[in-house]
Amino acid sequence: MVLLKAAVLGILQGLTEFLPISSSAHLRIGEWALSFSDPGGIFNTTIQLGSIIAVMWLYRERLDRMVRGLTSDPAERRFALMVLVAFLPALVLGGLFSGYVKRVLYESAVVIATSFIVGGIVMLIVEKFRPVPTVHDATATPVSKAFAVGVFQSLALVPGVSRSGATIVGGLVMGLDRAAAAELSFFLAMPTMAGAFVHELWKGRHDLGTGLGAEIAVGFVMAFLASLVVVKPFLRFVGRSGFGVFAWYRIAAGAAMLAYVFMR
Repeated sequence: MVLLKAAVLGILQGLTEFLPISSSAHLRIGEWALSFSDPGGIFNTTIQLGSIIAVMWLYRERLDRMVRGLTSDPAERRFALMVLVAFLPALVLGGLFSGYVKRVLYESAVVIATSFIVGGIVMLIVEKFRPVPTVHDATATPVSKAFAVGVFQSLALVPGVSRSGATIVGGLVMGLDRAAAAELSFFLAMPTMAGAFVHELWKGRHDLGTGLGAEIAVGFVMAFLASLVVVKPFLRFVGRSGFGVFAWYRIAAGAAMLAYVFMR
């Protein structure tokens, strides 16, 4: 049963990581619902690596081209600089406030539910009133716009906000089209999630011997496979239909959570 729970949580992590619905909140809710014990959050932290590796695998050719062009191609250097600059706000603010967020906010179902609802409403408003897109290729995002998107991304420190959701909303506000905003979110996920993984793994290093080896292995593999499945279809879907369905899902899920909290 424990391995089955780990598999379910791994699939949940992989399916929600790159959708604008907050994987961390879904994973926390899943752990509550399944009564899954995760001392120090080490299981949660480690299986996210599966999603990181999945998106790096999907974009391996683009990443290889960037690495090879760093010394010879100005366009590739600009792309690398753009990703780095966009990553900096999350790096700084995460280092300052992640401890408080983990200790206090992640234990509050009301915070998560409220973030779901507010995030969904913001997404609907931005979808309706966003500026006319001027950026149609995520790799060509101006550095100044990328930094602004990175500031939006840092809002995802609040559980329930969603890293990809905040990044996508920021991209839309900055004039990226839907597909470019979603793809930029994927590019920013790589350093952001990798940095968060290293940080949380170091903090939880004393819990590495908690006997969750088999569970972590199962969760990691399932998160990797689920992320592989969801990324490309998600890009096609938002390019065609937008983010409205995810916004309404967030609002409905948040309302259901609040109803459960206050009626039990």
